[in-house]
Amino acid sequence: MRTIGNVLWLVLGGFFMGLGWWLAGLLCAITIVGIPWAKACFVIGQFAFWPFGKVAVDREKVQGKGDIGTGTLGLLGNVLWFIFAGIWLAIGHLLSALACFITIIGIPFGIQHLKLAGIALAPIGKTIADAK
Repeated sequence: MRTIGNVLWLVLGGFFMGLGWWLAGLLCAITIVGIPWAKACFVIGQFAFWPFGKVAVDREKVQGKGDIGTGTLGLLGNVLWFIFAGIWLAIGHLLSALACFITIIGIPFGIQHLKLAGIALAPIGKTIADAK
């Protein structure tokens, strides 16, 4: 069922949001300062291409310990991210979610867009894991 959901997602618009994440990653990678954000963009971009069966979780919960991205520097990174790129990706996902919610068949896709909009606001310190 996940595979069917992911294929439909990709065909019905998820491809473009994944490309949006990768474009943001490329723009971040152009500067040396933006490399940590670029890495997060590429990981979440892959999540944006195939979201069914995956979930975004705090890295601290997965690893059992904190790291540089889960502490104060991660918070600062998320604030900078929100100002320069996060709000725009979140708006894209929210508009896509509204378009998906128009039909009954689109509701699961709208829910995925809402998940991605949430992570678009603060991606630093997150990782993608299986939903199991």
